[in-house]
Amino acid sequence: MAGHNKWSSIKHKKAKTDAQKGKMFSKVAKEIMQAAKLGGDDPGMNPRLRLALQKAKEVNMPNDNVKRAIQKGVGADDSNQLEELQFEAYGPHGIAILIDTLTDNRNRTITNLKIILNKGGGNLADKGAVSYLFETKGLIYFTNKIENHDAIIDLAIEGGAEDVDTKSDGDIEVITPIDTLESLKICFDDNNLSYETATLTKIPSTNVTISQEDFEKIEVLLEKIEDDDDVQDVYTNINVMDSNNDV
Repeated sequence: MAGHNKWSSIKHKKAKTDAQKGKMFSKVAKEIMQAAKLGGDDPGMNPRLRLALQKAKEVNMPNDNVKRAIQKGVGADDSNQLEELQFEAYGPHGIAILIDTLTDNRNRTITNLKIILNKGGGNLADKGAVSYLFETKGLIYFTNKIENHDAIIDLAIEGGAEDVDTKSDGDIEVITPIDTLESLKICFDDNNLSYETATLTKIPSTNVTISQEDFEKIEVLLEKIEDDDDVQDVYTNINVMDSNNDV
């Protein structure tokens, strides 16, 4: 698989997290609140909350923040109603952009996204224009810090992974069906194989290949979208070429 769905690498996302912890904590707190509101406060019975708590762990969110978000989600206070909205857009070079948001003011979110996209050479698209290109999958990502690559690959294959991609820098990306993400995650945990992230993501069926130079320009647009307070995740079908003709 040449390049997965996420426009930014996990390492890039982590670096960004370190620089903007407050904003990241706020986004994760929103997801925890929504997950708890919809499925209850027991992670054992709430898969979405389990994934949200995994995100909190990855960004080193303090336990007190996590507890407050759960309590707010299951509490009787309806003053902060969050709405899940997905936006579809086109970017430069015809790339598809899928934007997941959690917002308490849809008009603000729509206005902000229109401004960001217009300034960056993109535009919002009609519902269904690009979402059909993406399929939800599980993603488990290992950095090159981990040494036992063979064990990761073997366990991934045995555990039902659809694809295992070893990057040129030594990172490993494991793509799974939705219903095997949890069992494969547990398998890696039981074997002390520490991953960078385990989450649901969206994989494009077709990619638009662009140069590294063009990507650097588009990256500015994608970063501005992701920096918006209401945006939770951004996905594209970009395939960036490097000197080895890979992502």
